[in-house]
Amino acid sequence: MVETRGASPLSRLDETSSDEVLVHAARARDARAFRAILTKYNRRLYRIARGILRNDTEAEDAVQEAYINALTHLESFRGDSSLSTWLSRIVMNEALGRLRARRPMLDIDEIVTPEGEGRIIQFPNAVRADPERTIAQRELLRLVERATDELPDIYRTVFVTRVIEGMSVEDTAELLGIQPETVKTRLHRARKLVREHLDREIGPVMLDAFPFAGKRCERMTDNVMRRLGFLPDPAG
Repeated sequence: MVETRGASPLSRLDETSSDEVLVHAARARDARAFRAILTKYNRRLYRIARGILRNDTEAEDAVQEAYINALTHLESFRGDSSLSTWLSRIVMNEALGRLRARRPMLDIDEIVTPEGEGRIIQFPNAVRADPERTIAQRELLRLVERATDELPDIYRTVFVTRVIEGMSVEDTAELLGIQPETVKTRLHRARKLVREHLDREIGPVMLDAFPFAGKRCERMTDNVMRRLGFLPDPAG
């Protein structure tokens, strides 16, 4: 049956498309769907990986590996959770696996639940034309980094998902395997700890969730698309 009204959902595949449409098209090996999924979730997944690994390059590598794992096994996505939560869990497992390899005696549960000494880093915004503004932003970032460095992992993980990434209480609870009320309690404590640190340093400030965009996002997207066979290898 030919559709006569409006465009087919598959005629427009980008990050505004629904997850259901994107997954369906990706399973049919539509390159547009793969690219749309990448650009839609790059920022969130990078921040989760960066929050665990505390290293830009390693976080990028972890996200790329997680994407390859997820996008080559889309048949395992049953829709029991949202696509973003499913991808976030895969990225978190990849990042935790790398962290465990770096510290062989580490129990993975330490990162998600008990208190530890991990940290999260907020990520810089695009460079502004005003040099003084850029310097001020970088200084603020350093203060925020020090404040978040002090957060125990039990609060840090909730802080990075809820405050920096803006995930809902329900999605955060599902991702971390805890109750929504536990998310709220830990977030309240994390905010209090960060605020106390910043108050000591510069007084009340507002925390911005900086976007993951620009060349880093494009590079990571192209790398994954190349590994999936949709772009040629530049070395070839």
